[in-house]
Amino acid sequence: MYDRVLVPVDDREPSSVALTYAIEVAAAHDATAHLLYVADTNKPSQVQYQGAVLDILEQEGEEVLADASERATNAGVTVDDELVQGDPHHEIVAASEGADLVVMGTHGRSGIDGYLLGSVTEHVVRKTETPVVTVREEATWTYPHERVLVPFDGSPHARDALELATTVAADTGATLHLLGVVDEPTFGAFGSSTGDEDARELLDAAMADIDDVPVETVVESGAVLETIRAVATDAGADLIVMGTHGRQGVNERLLGSTTDRVLRSAPVPVLTIGSQTED
Repeated sequence: MYDRVLVPVDDREPSSVALTYAIEVAAAHDATAHLLYVADTNKPSQVQYQGAVLDILEQEGEEVLADASERATNAGVTVDDELVQGDPHHEIVAASEGADLVVMGTHGRSGIDGYLLGSVTEHVVRKTETPVVTVREEATWTYPHERVLVPFDGSPHARDALELATTVAADTGATLHLLGVVDEPTFGAFGSSTGDEDARELLDAAMADIDDVPVETVVESGAVLETIRAVATDAGADLIVMGTHGRQGVNERLLGSTTDRVLRSAPVPVLTIGSQTED
């Protein structure tokens, strides 16, 4: 399924966790791990040292790549590495064009210290057409995956996510868990039964198109983000698969901005798939 796995690396713990996941994937698929360090040219990095100009970011990058390469090689994974200067937003997206999967870490914070998710990972997730796995520091998983959760609202992006999840499940022997969420703030107390019926019809129609993969469906009422996290935990899922966008408007609110919040708080890795969007 994967021949080339792109892993942007740095010296932060989220990157180390993502590398662990990427090594497991690459080892299972006999894939090459492409390790990428981007020396961010938006930051001042030049210092004077013993009469010579030393680029601190490139020196750090060489050390990070050496450590990451050693970890992957020790696990029997074929590695190539690359150090480039530029804007991480654009360099990672450009590198993703030659990969089958991108694996990135996130600590889930926002603001100045939350640069990985708020500034870089979110950009990559939304701009690349290559599937991206984001892995939080606190995430747990089993690989090959055993249970794959797909929140489903019937939108084109959700259907793309379901197609990808089905491929992953078939490849790893996992069970698919299709989740329909009746968003209580949307439907209200008096509309939940109608929403429940609509969600079940969506899941039944989606399940009818899936062959050769075990499928379970569940419909839950509640706030979308909390429901996704709770069902992932209760079902023992070790991967969540989502589209980067979903339906908009009344009773069509499952994905879109919810995906960003799931990336920040999911108890397991999250695999996303999307298409080019505007800045």
